[in-house]
Amino acid sequence: MRNAGIDSFFDRHFARVTVLPTFAMMLCVFGLPLLFSLYLGFNSWGLEQSLFAGKFVGLANYDDVVSNPVFQKATLITFGYTAATVAAQMLLGLGIALLLNVDLPGMRVFRSVLIVPMMMTPIVGALCWKLLLDPSHGILNQWIGAEVVWLGRPDTAIYAIWLVGVWQNTIYVTIIVLAGLRSLPSEPLEAAAIDGAGRLATFWFITLPMLRPYLLVALLLRTIFEFRAFDNIYAMTGGGPANSTMVLSMYTYLTTFVQFDFGFGAAAAWLMLLMSLVMCVLFIIVIRRREAL
Repeated sequence: MRNAGIDSFFDRHFARVTVLPTFAMMLCVFGLPLLFSLYLGFNSWGLEQSLFAGKFVGLANYDDVVSNPVFQKATLITFGYTAATVAAQMLLGLGIALLLNVDLPGMRVFRSVLIVPMMMTPIVGALCWKLLLDPSHGILNQWIGAEVVWLGRPDTAIYAIWLVGVWQNTIYVTIIVLAGLRSLPSEPLEAAAIDGAGRLATFWFITLPMLRPYLLVALLLRTIFEFRAFDNIYAMTGGGPANSTMVLSMYTYLTTFVQFDFGFGAAAAWLMLLMSLVMCVLFIIVIRRREAL
């Protein structure tokens, strides 16, 4: 009877028991550092001190971060960069997906080639673009016949970063949208063709509404990833010149691991996390309201 009771217990809670080791590991790897960073945000702590010997300062770190002009500028740059990059990725990704959805000879090879930018390590792709944009030996300057310091000028550096982000991650949107196009039912499209609807009208009133769930997923994911963009900026500009590419992730990194102001950096990181959560919640609310209509 005892063995039967144990077997019955494991039958009922098998999934929870098997997930428990993974949950414990994730808690140690992610949860404990997250809690420690929350502790640092309310304390003044340095490397020369023991782990929990920091002086409690309350909301002073957060007040200093919010009032810091570099943080304020980084926030504006981050939102602007995210909006511009995601908009370009969504439009280009949708257009490329529509082209790839056409069955032509050699299209499978072309689809495979387009995945290459996404398969590359982001920092490797950024370093390749840094060579292409080199003012003396870069291919782009040779094409235009001028020595433009693309990454050394505040008015061009952010556009160079934007270009690399769009180049590397547009295919991510393309794959999601193409999967949606391949899974759409053919009956509504056939009915529209019988009714005499043109291609543009069919796309706008039938295909695009049916693609909305896929587009919303791609929009949410790309917004989250681009809001915390770091690799390209770290490899190409390091936040410069003159803080023109200083996004929040770069600002947090420099404050924490270069200036070693851990309390200040932790506060900046938690504010950045709060902004991401607010955006996600607002996004989900908008989606649910539209689905309810």
